[in-house]
Amino acid sequence: MSDLTTADDRLIVALDMPDALSGMAMAEKIGDAVSFYKIGLGMLTGGGLALANELADEHGKRIFLDMKLFDIGATVEAAVRGLSRFGHDFLTVHGDPHVVRAATEGKGGSDMKILAVTILTSLDRTDLDASCIKAGDITDLVQERAGLALSNGADGVIASPQEAALIRAMPEAEGKLIVTPGVRPAGADLGDQKRVTTPAQAIVNGADHVVVGRPIWQHTDPKAAAEAIMAELRSL
Repeated sequence: MSDLTTADDRLIVALDMPDALSGMAMAEKIGDAVSFYKIGLGMLTGGGLALANELADEHGKRIFLDMKLFDIGATVEAAVRGLSRFGHDFLTVHGDPHVVRAATEGKGGSDMKILAVTILTSLDRTDLDASCIKAGDITDLVQERAGLALSNGADGVIASPQEAALIRAMPEAEGKLIVTPGVRPAGADLGDQKRVTTPAQAIVNGADHVVVGRPIWQHTDPKAAAEAIMAELRSL
């Protein structure tokens, strides 16, 4: 599986497979159409870190570790310090200021970017109420959390594409990354996502990268599905 250096790294494909073997099989199907992959908690006990290292070291792929770390500062700092040694590109943590500060300390001088989660794109106001999250419009809360995370050292944020433009306009977001899950090509099933838009619209809204999973790996031709999204992004 050779990498194509001209592949558009604005598209990050989420390898939400049960284990490293199925993840590698999917990456092989997609081939050189994609240069950036996300590996998350769902694969952590199934060899996810080993797959991340193999994709990076042997196939030249960029890697986004979507771990959404949350703990006391010392534990987050230690975890990030360990993960930074692999040389991967992105790592997510929850956007609480103490977590972001600890993660920034833990990454040290590495090039790994710390991305803060604002509010998960699968959640709406009803979900926040059920979790005793303070009242307020969800977009206002996302902006508030994004501002706090960025001012405490985050290299960027994870946010709904519908909120990307609002965050991009914030002074704290200058020079920072915005990565958007909750992206679905036109006509795709929304699945468990509630705040969504198309890949091209997310980029127009200010996102640097879009994350797409099921619409690609559940497709009968994953490589063609990825290439169609690439074509949509290039049309911009």
